[in-house]
Amino acid sequence: MKIIGLTGGIGSGKTTVGRMFEKLGVPVYNSDWEAKKLMNSSKAIRSKIKALFGELAYQDGKLNRPFIAKTVFKDKSLLEKLNKIVHPAVRKHFSKWCTKQDHNYVIQETALLFENRAQDLYDKVVLVTAPKEVRIDRLLKRDHSTREDILARMDNQLEDREKVLLADFVIENTDLDKTSNQVAEVNRAILDFC
Repeated sequence: MKIIGLTGGIGSGKTTVGRMFEKLGVPVYNSDWEAKKLMNSSKAIRSKIKALFGELAYQDGKLNRPFIAKTVFKDKSLLEKLNKIVHPAVRKHFSKWCTKQDHNYVIQETALLFENRAQDLYDKVVLVTAPKEVRIDRLLKRDHSTREDILARMDNQLEDREKVLLADFVIENTDLDKTSNQVAEVNRAILDFC
């Protein structure tokens, strides 16, 4: 079974593309969603996050995402420390998940694949792109964030022009019909590769 990485900048539409692959029968593991679940359910992770951020890290028994996000996107060293807590747990969880899948390939959707220099963990990498202003507009509507917060989050990610050079496949996600056609093409290419 091949392992394919699916990545793209915030607001590019990785999850939308992931759902399109799922409609084609491909198992997709959303690292962001699973990380959030683990940060809430794992006692070991919770205690490490509280040690790093203090009691404000959790509110009403759940991860205080706005507080964490605002804190880490202004302090890269805290973001690195958080990643060192969460990423190994997600990798372990993903490995277990893979053993339960029965397909020629699986996809792991992960935002910071190239930023974490993790491309060598995958047989192929699919990059989802969209123009920066389109991404900002999507995030303003989706997250109700400020433009300033969105730009701060984007600053923690490589530019698309850098990622395109590292990816095996690039899907431009601006028109859903065209995106769906690109997903079908990439799926065929990966199946040929398998």
